[in-house]
Amino acid sequence: MDLHLRGKRVLITGASKGIGAAAAEAFAEEGCHLRLAARSGDTLKALADRLRSQHQIDAATHVTDLRKPEDIARLVKDASDIDILVNNAGDIPGGSIDKIDEATWRHAWELKVFGYVNLTRAIYAQMKARGGGVIVNDIGAAGEKFDANYICGSAGNAALMAFTRALGGTSMADNVRVVGINPGPVGTDRHVTLLKTRAKNQLGDENRYKEFQKGMPLGRPAHAREIGDLMAFLASDRSGYTSGVIFTVDGGYTSGWS
Repeated sequence: MDLHLRGKRVLITGASKGIGAAAAEAFAEEGCHLRLAARSGDTLKALADRLRSQHQIDAATHVTDLRKPEDIARLVKDASDIDILVNNAGDIPGGSIDKIDEATWRHAWELKVFGYVNLTRAIYAQMKARGGGVIVNDIGAAGEKFDANYICGSAGNAALMAFTRALGGTSMADNVRVVGINPGPVGTDRHVTLLKTRAKNQLGDENRYKEFQKGMPLGRPAHAREIGDLMAFLASDRSGYTSGVIFTVDGGYTSGWS
């Protein structure tokens, strides 16, 4: 299926690895030009070089910490021409409320929650002025299947779900679509880190983390590319009447639980 994305300009945050890198692959294969933002400059550059060579697209890199207002301002200025924004950066730690102190909680939300909000605020204004665009928020299924052992993430994701629905519910008046994706477990380094934290807290041994994967649909987490491909579809005009909604991709786990 041709997604009609060739030549579109896409900004992806948290793009150096995991879902962000998978999204970069998906958009590059569709012929999009990329702006890749993350804190890891070397990894980002390697990804951009490879995608540029493999797909004959433009790929710029931006070493950015979305916790810093000055970094956001610079990124917004550099990315004033984008058609699509993929908000993906985040590193909220696992843990119950007695494990996550205020400083840790605020530090996590500065990136995953306020980073999304602040970047979206600026990019949305630019898209509106230019005549349209698409914003895709990578959120997380813990925002709807609440998890006391990932309480900081559950609360942050729920806030971003509300943010996405509220903004996307009226954004088409500005020819801007805002959608969200709630991945369940995805086979990334971050997934392993979170499971190791849970295994340490609940089982006393982080090396037993694979025990938490046994009950997953198909016996595995999602592949990062399965999320990246959905991002590309939702950002395309093949999904042109879609806004203010959240797509859950977790193998049915959340629905089965409810």
